[in-house]
Amino acid sequence: MTDVTETTRTSVFLERQTYRRRRLVDAARLVPVLGLLLWLVPLLWPSEGDSRPAMSTAILYLFGVWIFLVVIKFLIARPLRSDPSDAQDGQE
Repeated sequence: MTDVTETTRTSVFLERQTYRRRRLVDAARLVPVLGLLLWLVPLLWPSEGDSRPAMSTAILYLFGVWIFLVVIKFLIARPLRSDPSDAQDGQE
């Protein structure tokens, strides 16, 4: 019978930091696609009749989406700025 007193979790494929960095890069690549989809939403709004939104509403929506995308990109880019491989290259 084996006595296991300590259970350790080891990463099988990638280090956690490398994995998270790659997922952040993937998210940064998807932001323009999300932006395109959000910018196309006004095309689905009714163009005639009483339920038609005002032009000012559409413009505010587009600028709101634009500001949202800028903030999302900023939040994603912040952790990507500090590259651990750059710090090692500078020491050699």
